[in-house]
Amino acid sequence: MVATQRKSSRPRVAPRQRVDYVAAVRYPDGRSDLFYVRNADNLADAREMVLLEVGEVRSLVLAERH
Repeated sequence: MVATQRKSSRPRVAPRQRVDYVAAVRYPDGRSDLFYVRNADNLADAREMVLLEVGEVRSLVLAERH
């Protein structure tokens, strides 16, 4: 008996992995904090999430977390 394999007509596409981000925040009073953003779709989404969480900031730096 010979085993046969069926080939799918559709190529297999790996699900898109979400990227984690790290955000460095400087507040108007000089304090600073680091935040880890896990559920953002993209960099702009991560920025919006951080700003909604912390409110007014002097500066905000975002980067992909490796």
